[in-house]
This record gives sequence, structure tokens and C-alpha cells, in this order.
Amino acid sequence: MKCFWIVLLLPMFVFSSPKQAKKIDSTSYYIQLAKYNKKVNNYKFSLVFNQKAFNYAKENNDIEGKAKSCFLFGTTYYDLKKITDAIDSFTKSSLFYSLLRPSTDLALSYYYIGLCYMETEEFSKAEIYFDKSKRIYNSIKIDASETLNLQKAILYKTKGQIDLATNLFNEIISKPDVEDVFKTKVEALYQLGTIEEKHNRSNLALNYLNRALVLSEKDKNLEQKSKILLELSLNYDKLLNLKKSHFYLKEHLNLKDSLADLYKQKLGATDYSEFKESERMRTIAQMSKEKEAQEKTNKFAKLISILAIALISILSLLSLSLYKNNIIRNRSNILLKEKFNELQIAKDKVEKASQARAEFLSTVSHELRTPLNAINGITHLLLEENPKQTQMNYLNSLKFSGNYLLTFINEILEINRIESSNIEIEYISFSIKQLLGDIHSSLKELATKNNNQFVMEIDEKIPETLLGDPTKLSQIFINLINNALKFTQNGEVKVITKLLKKEDETATIHFEITDTGIGIPEEKLESVFDSFSQGSIEINRKYGGTGLGLTIVKKLVDLLGGDIKLYSKVGFGSTFMFDLDLSISSNEILIEKPKLYSSNTLKDKKVLIVEDNKINQMITKKMVENKGMVCEIIDNGEDAITALKNNNTFDLVLMDVHLPGINGTIATKEIRKFNKKIPIIALTAISLNENREMLLSFGMTDVITKPFEPENFYIIMAKNLLDS
Repeated sequence: MKCFWIVLLLPMFVFSSPKQAKKIDSTSYYIQLAKYNKKVNNYKFSLVFNQKAFNYAKENNDIEGKAKSCFLFGTTYYDLKKITDAIDSFTKSSLFYSLLRPSTDLALSYYYIGLCYMETEEFSKAEIYFDKSKRIYNSIKIDASETLNLQKAILYKTKGQIDLATNLFNEIISKPDVEDVFKTKVEALYQLGTIEEKHNRSNLALNYLNRALVLSEKDKNLEQKSKILLELSLNYDKLLNLKKSHFYLKEHLNLKDSLADLYKQKLGATDYSEFKESERMRTIAQMSKEKEAQEKTNKFAKLISILAIALISILSLLSLSLYKNNIIRNRSNILLKEKFNELQIAKDKVEKASQARAEFLSTVSHELRTPLNAINGITHLLLEENPKQTQMNYLNSLKFSGNYLLTFINEILEINRIESSNIEIEYISFSIKQLLGDIHSSLKELATKNNNQFVMEIDEKIPETLLGDPTKLSQIFINLINNALKFTQNGEVKVITKLLKKEDETATIHFEITDTGIGIPEEKLESVFDSFSQGSIEINRKYGGTGLGLTIVKKLVDLLGGDIKLYSKVGFGSTFMFDLDLSISSNEILIEKPKLYSSNTLKDKKVLIVEDNKINQMITKKMVENKGMVCEIIDNGEDAITALKNNNTFDLVLMDVHLPGINGTIATKEIRKFNKKIPIIALTAISLNENREMLLSFGMTDVITKPFEPENFYIIMAKNLLDS
């Protein structure tokens, strides 16, 4: 007690010296005093010191100080069951914290507002603030699911969604009995007990409630213990065990009386009303001062205004014409500024929406690759195991569907890469004649299937070697020609290239793809290049397709500096045309040799597979073992580092990029500190923000993209084993 009064009297001595006061008289100091008094149940002084903290923060425009002070007010009012005041304080705290960087303090403010609304049984409002709290925790990458799941389960219970509530409660009580989990476990057991009680399963209810009572002794939450004792009494009463029912009821009443005494100790009967009244009077006094200051300002402003009007009147007589011109110019400037601001706001909104869409589509396409890897991998393994003839059709259909879905995902990712400026134009030597000839050969079978004539007309004047990006040109031609062949039957598809002009070292070439197919309705000509757009629903059902091919074509042509145009008439076909300026190259064209590998290169080699997904583990292991390789599986980066440090017999590492704990890139970086030679191949469902160069920069020797094509998978492994 002696120490307590020393703490209370300390400010009187400290503030006697002006030099010391400047150091001590601060928001954090008053908050420390408020917290100490709250801890020793002297809530009256806690409120007084916290008010001083808020006033000091307000005078110094300390936003964080005001936020902390309001939060402490909120927890104090919440402890005292002044729920309305608590909501008001937590709301102010959240507003102040929202002006700062996202933090656990902001998340806690939202969480406590939710708890307050739970107390007032306004469950829909409570759910809104719990969701806000969860979003903040997720944004700062902190796992608060334990506490939030408890409140979510209680909300499910109030809505009558008992199964959902029970599942979450059971998940909470299954956690180990550690100190941080006591409160949530006690409440979850109590809630399960009340659920069982409502279903007239008193024995089960007693089991949960007795477990809750035992844990509540560790938690030392007397209010919670009081609730549990009351429920135990009610359940024993239902079982006609009046002795135990009376015992627990008596314990409940004794504890309730103790709590009432405790509240009286925390804050006297008139202390709270006196504090609120003093706060109100202080606010009135502050407003009075501000009003007086405002009146003085207004008088001074009025005097200044009179003098200014007189001066303006004199000047206006001398320079009326100039005055009018200035007014007109100022109005025009203001109008232009307003319009500019409106355009800037609209631009920001569009950019944010576009970014959100790109990130969403990238995430979806990225996440689909993992299950798709399982589908394609298992299909490949089943086809290799000599299935029955009756099963071949099913497996081939599954393989086709998987490849179709992979094409769709790749197209989404390609669009996002282009829109996010995450794609670069290559400048390498190539032959347009060879490029179109290869495309003609690859699509000849599709032309034959629809009984179409597939004609190439290439201008002989086009230089043999050009400098540009043949990969993107191939994407453009394949998409356009594939569409033309698909939507044409018993007709003709023609690809025309013409040299328009040749100046210095630049050739301007005209490209044209014409078909005699179904054509495109006039009202669809403007939207046909939009994402997921096709001529009609009927066309989509009949011919299939994702509606992304022309979007990619449009964006790639724009990227290469061209402008694609479309002419079409229903029943007569379509023509796509564009012009490109390509540099003339004198370099020799490098013909890439086909990638081959020998099974002997892979046989008996020892491979370490670092993969956390069980299905991917099984598929990769089976594919590796099918080539006579020996493998070991590890599901996290830490163990992979240890395994390679203690065992140098591995010939190759297949490293998944996304792993629990440290990811594959960091694991590779650590491995390279003690092993520079072993090939480490990245396995990744590559996303918008990942690329081959980024992965190689961490020390990986090659990259295999999920879902991987089996033959390419073996080729890359063999190449890296030969190079090591």
C-alpha cells in the first residue's frame, strides 16, 4: 500500500521542476500510471491518468498517443461493463489507428468492438467488426485464428448453425493446454456444454462443463467461472441430482457476490458519474475557450475584411478591366483543376480495379496449377501402365481436358503478364518464311479435319533474316489461324504476307489472315477483342474456346507496335490484318536442335524430392522411379538443407518453390553456401510475380513449370545431370 501511494504522489514531485516536467509530462508516462492503477483495481485514478494522457496527446497532435489512450479507455469501460462507453472509445481508437500503418492495435480495436456488440447481442454488427479484425491480421501476416474462430463459432451458434459452431468449438478444444489457449478453450467447452444442454444431453453437457471448470481455475476468469457454475447447477437439476445442483448454485451465488464486491472496489458508486461529469465540464470549458478565441479571430478577420474591401474598391476603380480578366482566368483555372482532379481520381480507380483483377486472375491461375498437375500426372502414369482398351477413351478424354484447362490458365497468365508490363520484347534473328512454314505444318491436321484448304502466300521480296520476337509472332499467328480453321468448314483459310516498304534497315510487312467461315456479327466487331468475348453463346457451345485468344493477339500486336484491324460479315468469313516494322538482320539464324535424352543418363541416379503436397510427392516419385532412378522425399526446406549437408550422395534435387517454413528459393540459397555443384531444379506453378530469371538468381540451375509435361520433365533432368 505504501508503494501504491508513492506512485500516485510521484507526479506532484516530478512536476515541481520545469526542466524535469518537460521530460516526464508525456502521454506514455500517464498511460503507464493509468495501466498500473488499473492493474491494482484502482479504476478511479486509472481513468484520471488516462484522461491526462489523452489531453497531452491532443495538445501535441500525437495521433498514436490518442489512439493508445482511447484503447485503454475502451478496455477499462469494458472491464466495468460500461459497454456503450467502451464502444465509443474503441471506435475512436480504431479511427486514430487507421491513420497509421496497419497494426495489431488496429485489429484489437476492431476485435473489442465486436466483443462489445456480442455483449449487447447485436450479432450482425459484431460479425462485421470481427471480419475487419481478421482482414487486418491477415494483411500484417499474423495468425489470430484461435481467438477469432471462437467468436465466429459463437456467432454461428446464435444464428442456429449448430454444426458449423460445434466443428469450430471442437477444433479449439483439441489444441494443447498452453497458457495462451486457456481462455478460448474454457469458453469453447462452456459453449459446447450449453449446446448439449439444449439437446437434452445433460451427461455430455456435464462432461464439457466440468472440463471447462477445471481449466477456468488456471485462467482465473471469475466471470467465466460463475457462468460455468450456473450451467452445472442447471444440468444436475435436470438429472435430479439436487445435492450437486444446490452445491454449484451456491458456489455460483458466492462468486457472483464476490464479483459485485470486486466491482465496488474497482470503482466507487459515484466515482464513475463524477469522472464523466468532470469530463463533460472539461469539454464545455474547452469549447468555451475555443468559442472565445474564435470570436476574437472573427473580429480581427472582420476588421481585415473591411480594410481589404476598401483597398479592393480603390484598386478596382483604377484597374477594372484587369480585375475582370483575373476573375475569369481564376474561374477557368479552378474549373480545370477540378476536372483534372476528377480525371485523376477516375484514373486511380481504374488502375486499382485493373490491378485487383490482375492479381485475382493470377492467383486463381497459379492455384489451379497444383491440382491440375495431379490430374495430368496421374493420367500420364495410368496411360503408361497399359490400361484396358475400354479405359483408354476415358484416360484420353481426361488428358485432353487437362491440357485444355492448362491452355486456359496459361492464356489468363499471359494476359496478366502483358497488362502488368511484366513481359519483355526479344530481339533475335529469325526467318518469317521458316516461322510461317512451321506453323503451316503444325496446323495442317486441323485444316484437314474440317476439310479446309490452308494456303500460305509469302512475298518473295521479304528479307530472309529479320530481327524481332518470333515467339510472340508465333502466338499471334497460331491464335488467328487456329480460330480461322476452327470456325471454317469446307472452305479456305489464307495467310498473306506482303512487303509494303523497305527503308534503310527496316522492313514494313503487312500480315493478313482470311477465312470463309461463319463470320462475326456487326454488333460484336468492337467487343470481340475483349476478354472472354465470343460471337454468341451458341457459338461458344458449338465450337468451344476460352474467348481469350483474340485478347492476347490484340495485346501482343500492340506490344510489337502494330494495330490489328478486323473486317467480317456473317456467312462470308473474316479478315484480320496488321502491319509491323521489323529490323533487317545480317546475323545467321541459329536453328535450335531438338532436345533428346538417353534413359541411361537417368538410370540409378539418386534424386532428392523436396515437396509438401502429398499427391505431387506420389506423382513425382512414380515418374522418377519409372526411369530407374532412386528417390527420397522431404516435405520442407529446413530438412532438405540438413539432408544435403549430411549426405553428399544425391545426384539431383527437385525443389518445390512454395514450401512450409522457409520456401524453396531460400532453402536453395542456404544449400549453395556448402554445395555449389549439385543441380537444383525448381518445381513451381509459376505466377505473375515469378519468372525464370528470378528463380535462377537464388542458385537454382533450371526451372520446370507445373503442371509439367512428362517428356520435357525428363529432358531437363537429363540435361542438368550431364552438365553437372
